[in-house]
Amino acid sequence: MVQSPKTLIAGNWKMNGFSSDLSQFTAVVEALSKKPVPDCQVLLCPPVTILAAASTISENSALQTGAQNTHIAQSGAHTGDIGAAMLKDAGADFIIVGHSERRADHQETDGVVNAKAQSCLNAGLVPIICVGESQAERASGLALTVVEHQLNGSVPDCDETQEIVIAYEPVWAIGTGLVPDTDDITNMHAAIREWLVNRFGDKGHGIRILYGGSLKPSNAAQILPIANVNGGLIGGASLKSEDFLGIVYAV
Repeated sequence: MVQSPKTLIAGNWKMNGFSSDLSQFTAVVEALSKKPVPDCQVLLCPPVTILAAASTISENSALQTGAQNTHIAQSGAHTGDIGAAMLKDAGADFIIVGHSERRADHQETDGVVNAKAQSCLNAGLVPIICVGESQAERASGLALTVVEHQLNGSVPDCDETQEIVIAYEPVWAIGTGLVPDTDDITNMHAAIREWLVNRFGDKGHGIRILYGGSLKPSNAAQILPIANVNGGLIGGASLKSEDFLGIVYAV
C-alpha cells in the first residue's frame, strides 16, 4: 500500500498585506506551538514586501513561508523582477508558479511556468505548480484535457532529490464561493495522480496534489479527506489567522 504524502496547507495572500498584518503570522506561530498538527506542513505566502519580516517571525516554528512568483533567471538585468535565489535568501521555502491569475494577467504560458518551476528547483526551493480549467472549459467537458495539457507543458523534469507540488485550482471556483462536487474533485485528483505516476514512476505517488478554489473552514473537513487530496492552496481564507487555522486543524 502506497503511503499518502504529508498534508500541506498553503496560504496565498496574493496582493494583500502590510507590515501591520504580520500579527497574523505571529498568531499562527503561537497557535501551532500550543496545538501542533504533526501530520501537516503549514505554509503562508505573503507579498514579497513583507516576506523577509514574515520569515523572521516564523523562523524555527511550525510555520514556513513562501513566495507567489519568481523570474526565470536567478539574477541579472531584469528591473523590477526577483529571482528564486533572492526569495530563498528572504526566507522562502516554496514558490507558487503558474497561478491562473498570473496566466491571465501576465499571459504566462505553460513554457514560462515550466521555466519558473525549474528556476525554483535550481535554487533549492519547491515550486507549487498551479493548473486548472475555466468554467467554459468544464462546461464543454474539456476539464481533464485542459489540465493534462497544462501539466505536460508546465511540469519540469526533476530528480529523486527534488520536490514539486501540484495545485489543482478550478479557475471558476477561485474566490467565487463555488466549489466542485466531491466526484469532480475525486476524478480530477485521480487523473493528476495517474499523470504523475506515468511521468515520474514511483516518485509520482509521493508528489502532493493540493486542492484550491474557495477552500475554507466550513468545507475543509469534507474536501481534505478525498483521495489524492494532499492539502490545500487557500486564498482569501488565509488572510486571517483564525480562518486559516480552522483549515489547518481540519486536517
